[in-house]
Amino acid sequence: QVQLVESGGGLVQAGDSLRLSCTASGRALNSVDMGWFRQAPGKDREFVAKVVWRAVNVFDANYGDSVKGRFTIFKDNSKNTLYLQMNSLKPEDTAVYTCAASAVAGGGFTSWGQGTRVTVSS
Repeated sequence: QVQLVESGGGLVQAGDSLRLSCTASGRALNSVDMGWFRQAPGKDREFVAKVVWRAVNVFDANYGDSVKGRFTIFKDNSKNTLYLQMNSLKPEDTAVYTCAASAVAGGGFTSWGQGTRVTVSS
């Protein structure tokens, strides 16, 4: 079973950028779906972004409305790593960010990391 480990979180100011990484072990990510979710203190988990497999080396990217135009999701299959580039960060982006992977393309997310903390100050 795949294990996912996130990194790259930290404390930044509004308007700054961060790049989160999610490295997978135990399984290649070439043909599975992957995504990022976040959860702020006292709030429900929220969808952030995902990449959906379509064909060899072809993925569709989808974003939550709150991050569209500011965040970019992409994968490096050679490194078995998923990234989330976060630009123009806002205080409301403060949350624990967790990556997830599906067992097969088109399936639901079945593997989850432990998360990395992002704090954005005003």
